Amino acid sequence: MRGSAAVIGGGVGGLAVANGLLRAGWTVTVFERAGRLPPSGTGLGIWPSALRALDRLGVGPAARERGRAQPDGAMRRPDGSVIATLDVERIRRRHGEGVLLLSRPALLGLLAEALPVGTVRFDAAVADPAALVDGYDVVVGADGIGSATRAAMFGDRYPLRYSGMTAWRGTVPLDVPAGGETWGRGRKFGVTPQGPGVTNWYAAVAAPAGYRPPEGDLVALRRWFGDWHDPLPAVLERIEAGGVLHHDVFFLPALPSYVRGRLVLLGDAAHAMTPDLGQGACQALIDAVVLAEALAAAPDVVSALARYDGMRRGPTRRMAAMAVRAGRLAQVRRGTGVRDAALRLALAFGPPG
Repeated sequence: MRGSAAVIGGGVGGLAVANGLLRAGWTVTVFERAGRLPPSGTGLGIWPSALRALDRLGVGPAARERGRAQPDGAMRRPDGSVIATLDVERIRRRHGEGVLLLSRPALLGLLAEALPVGTVRFDAAVADPAALVDGYDVVVGADGIGSATRAAMFGDRYPLRYSGMTAWRGTVPLDVPAGGETWGRGRKFGVTPQGPGVTNWYAAVAAPAGYRPPEGDLVALRRWFGDWHDPLPAVLERIEAGGVLHHDVFFLPALPSYVRGRLVLLGDAAHAMTPDLGQGACQALIDAVVLAEALAAAPDVVSALARYDGMRRGPTRRMAAMAVRAGRLAQVRRGTGVRDAALRLALAFGPPG
């Protein structure tokens, strides 16, 4: 089947589904409210299943060329002792390749470059997604955690939920040999190599929604984490006040469907999850490929969207639930020995591929 699609949102999921549909012969318009693609951003871990999705979109080789292989990492305590390790070689043996580290701007760039000029309309916010249905065969809501498309489908029946954690993130001009997370009592700090001379960092603290440290973000971060093991003090010293992003962490409760009529959700619009498993962008890529292939193969839109919903709602709901459980472990202030045992068990059982 061929047709026309409006894609609301020019993020990872939106650009990916646009690529998939165009490769299947569809006519696609992407409506992006920003004036351009973001010039900067933190890194993403692209797991093997998401790399295979990029291959099916024809951009896998470019992603591997622009990214770098993730080295082994570890989860540690503030004194540097190891709780558990992430064995990337085991992932490679199980799935055929390891995890690729790629910055968000690089991923968005390669997806955008694969689209014909004019496919993405910038400065094009969509206030009423349902109004596009008359002009397109399918309207895809790839408009993120605050999705207007989801609101058009369900109203306010599924409000976002606060995870209990508030988070900070950014990049610093520093090389670290490997990534990893350090878990203290109700807080954690993570680093990931992004590229030569650049490291992603992130921090999360259990706090009430809307919490803002009275002394300012950077002072608080250095107070909370400055005496933790190397290289965290060096990372903290290189953080500039203007380079800190701070936001509360929310997630979306499970939806009864990702489809209503010819409106369909993907990515964070459908299943916004906490970042604890590093799977948000990966699941959006897989959503995009499954949706595009369903629309290409099915005889009509209704059956295609039903197939997509049936294939993706269950797996993404399970992934989101796993992320919430992992996030709750990070909020533990007492009984950290039990928490650490749970972390070791989770990594021994095997991370998502």
